[in-house]
Amino acid sequence: MGNRHQHDPYCREAVNELTAEFRGRVPRTVVARTVLDARQDLEGQIQPEALPEMLHRLARYRIDATIPVRAS
Repeated sequence: MGNRHQHDPYCREAVNELTAEFRGRVPRTVVARTVLDARQDLEGQIQPEALPEMLHRLARYRIDATIPVRAS
């Protein structure tokens, strides 16, 4: 995680949780980049107290959107 948010506790928490959730489907590096991009996009757009939840939701949505849907 190589930007000014790399030591942000909300980013670390989101990366850890989403890495576990998407284990085996999405590499940690992709999760980390997605979380950092989401954090940057949310900067100044929401109330600070909403940041942890919104960061997690936005990053999860973006990661999930990159995973192809399997045909049954």
